[in-house]
Amino acid sequence: SSEMPETITSRDAARFPIVASCTLLGLYLFFKIFSQEYINLLLSMYFFVLGILALSHTISPMMNRFFPANFPNKQYQLLFTQGSGESKEEIVNYEFDTKDLVCLALSSVVGVWYLLRKHWIANNLFGLAFSLNGVELLHLNNVSTGCILLGGLFIYDVFWVFGTNVMVTVAKSFEAPIKLVFPQDLLEKGLEADNFAMLGLGDIVIPGIFIALLLRFDI
Repeated sequence: SSEMPETITSRDAARFPIVASCTLLGLYLFFKIFSQEYINLLLSMYFFVLGILALSHTISPMMNRFFPANFPNKQYQLLFTQGSGESKEEIVNYEFDTKDLVCLALSSVVGVWYLLRKHWIANNLFGLAFSLNGVELLHLNNVSTGCILLGGLFIYDVFWVFGTNVMVTVAKSFEAPIKLVFPQDLLEKGLEADNFAMLGLGDIVIPGIFIALLLRFDI
């Protein structure tokens, strides 16, 4: 079942660079204080589950074209409630079908591939899925909010990327699909390339939600 988009207000946009800075600095200190191996193990398991769900949601519309008309598509509902009687409250109410389960199985194969090999193709598949889901679920309420967000993050990027080595250190230490990687030695080593240029998902999602706002105005 689809989720309601989260609307970003002007106040949220103004606070976002501050929250992002605190998060980035916190990760930097974590990698300096604690063992990088254990941190990345926990992050790998977390993004393994999150990536499978995001990729499954992303490929579902495309996969529908490949299912035959007579495909036995059954409907399911996952429902968790708390309490009883009039005080009963829904905690989880998720509707899905057989086609969604097929997409989940295919995404799980990519997830296992990423978990075992950390291959750049699996990383990029998860990264693209996160980006598309982010643009879909995050909505700006108006153009001025988008300008505030882009302006604040411009200063954020200039400071953390060019003013310090924090952003680069975290990006290189953080073994999770939070960036797209582009092999620079692809012609030399093929799929086993290991020298990469990086593009953070924030550089895709943030302009993406602004473009999505302009597209809604255009439509």
